[in-house]
Amino acid sequence: MKIIVASKNPVKIAAVRSGFAQLFPEFESFEIEGVSVPSGVRDQPMTFEETLEGAKNRVANARVEYPDADFWVGLEGGVDLHGNEMAVSGWVVAEDASGRVGKSMTNTIYLPPRVAELVAGGMELGEADDVVFGTHNSKQSNGAAGILTRDVLKREEGFMMGVVGALVPHRNPDLY
Repeated sequence: MKIIVASKNPVKIAAVRSGFAQLFPEFESFEIEGVSVPSGVRDQPMTFEETLEGAKNRVANARVEYPDADFWVGLEGGVDLHGNEMAVSGWVVAEDASGRVGKSMTNTIYLPPRVAELVAGGMELGEADDVVFGTHNSKQSNGAAGILTRDVLKREEGFMMGVVGALVPHRNPDLY
C-alpha cells in the first residue's frame, strides 16, 4: 500500500505510519512518502475551520502531484480562539484512490496566555513555544502538547489518533 503524506515533518510521517499499522494490521508494510505541497491557508491557521481547509487542500494538492498512490493524508495543526482563550488542535484528512474521504481532529489543549499572545501577534505556534519554553524546533518534535504535559501527550500520538479517526470510513467502507 502506497501512502503519500502531504508533509515532510517527521512527526506527522511517523503518526501516519503508526495509525495505518494499527488500523490495518493485515498489511505487513506500507510505502510511505512525505511530500511538500501547499496548504492554501496561512502558515499558522487561526481557526479550526481554516485548519481543516489546510488539511483538505494538502490532500488535494498531493493527489494532483502524486497520483499513483493508494492513500493521501493531510495533517494540519492550527489554533482557535474561544472567548479570550486560545486552543491548539489539528485536523487529519485521508483520501483513498476511490475518492472516499475520512477526517478527524486531534486532541485539543488550551495554550498558556503568553504563548497565545505571541501567536495572536503573528508568530507561528512552534516559534512561540520555542520562545516561551526555551526549546528549539519543537514543532518537529514534541510540540505544545508534549511540552505542556511533560511528554505525557506527545505530538506524534495526538496526530496518530487523528489518523486513526480519519481512517474509520476506510476501515469500514460498508458503513460509509
